[in-house]
Amino acid sequence: MLLLLLLPLLFKGILCPWPSPEGKENPGPHHLAGEEPLSFHMLQISSFANRSWENNQGSGWLGEVQTHRLDSVSGTISYLLPWSRGNFSKEELESIQAVLQLYFHTLPREVQVHSSQFQLEYPFVIQISSGCTLHPGKASEAFLYGAYQGSDFLSFQGYSWKPSPGAGSRAQNVCKVLNRYRVIKEVARNLLSYTCPRFLAGIAAAGKSELERQVKPEAWVSKGASPGPGRLLLVCHVSGFHPKPVWVRWMRGEQVQPGTQQGDILPNADRTWYLRVTLDVAAREATGLTCRVKHSSLGGHDLIIHWDGYHILPMLTCLAIMVTLVVLIVVGPWFQKQSFNWTVCSPHAPKLALPMEANIQQPRSLGHQLYLAQKSWMKNRFLKKGKISLSKL
Repeated sequence: MLLLLLLPLLFKGILCPWPSPEGKENPGPHHLAGEEPLSFHMLQISSFANRSWENNQGSGWLGEVQTHRLDSVSGTISYLLPWSRGNFSKEELESIQAVLQLYFHTLPREVQVHSSQFQLEYPFVIQISSGCTLHPGKASEAFLYGAYQGSDFLSFQGYSWKPSPGAGSRAQNVCKVLNRYRVIKEVARNLLSYTCPRFLAGIAAAGKSELERQVKPEAWVSKGASPGPGRLLLVCHVSGFHPKPVWVRWMRGEQVQPGTQQGDILPNADRTWYLRVTLDVAAREATGLTCRVKHSSLGGHDLIIHWDGYHILPMLTCLAIMVTLVVLIVVGPWFQKQSFNWTVCSPHAPKLALPMEANIQQPRSLGHQLYLAQKSWMKNRFLKKGKISLSKL
């Protein structure tokens, strides 16, 4: 079977040293009272299109922060953050990488060999989430869950493989076969119950500043594609917040509006998060609605965005254009006259290249003509923008 090839590694001591499976359970690192449970987990997604094509993806996560990425082709681990190695030595990390390389090298072949026996129907996807959780004042908790075609399939509990409720006879047969191999169970339990808690404690300490980072969200509202005649799709955007947990709702007063739809919380490039929350309402009922945001970084002060404020921007833009236009028309000629007088009369003004008579005979000098042309161009430009803004109101 798949993990039997790990047996030589165990005897050679490549893997991290572990207590005997029959020994006392590892109580896990000490936690301060009041701390939240913290997990480290590895995600694996293996896709099989047919007997000759497969694709494997692997990643490591500390809570909601991705810390590792696995190149399944080379079997190398990429450490995405400066503290992703925790306090493990170079030798320990190389040992873990050797196990993962062997695992992803043998996985496709083993699955293909047993696909008929376990009635696996191409194309199919296998998903595995494994890791450990540290609870305040309690022993660490290990977990391994497997899914087939997006549905719960099996799990590893204690020292045995168990089919998921409702997974059927296929899951029962797979677990029956896996439970025959003691070495597979020992490898799984040692990695999850001993290696994982030690690694989690080290990486949590090294990444403490990242885990405790508080970044306030920014929020704004917009109008989405019309859901139908006489209706509006109100969209509330919340971005740039950390940590991930956030509460966003469309409200009228203190009442949450039914029909509020929340999208997935997506990552930004700077390791903050983004969320989009929508509400489909009749256009006449949009007045008075607000988007309310609750987040730990706000210190208990909710962020409230009024839908009515969505219309303020075009009005302000139009007002700014009108004021600028008035200033340009009224103040511009006076400024040009003052500038001309200073140029002609000031004893400190630079000497003109042309005779004074030429300037007197040609009041509309080249500079004056350029000014008039520039004023006309700016006037037309602002009038055009004003018409566009007014048409959007």
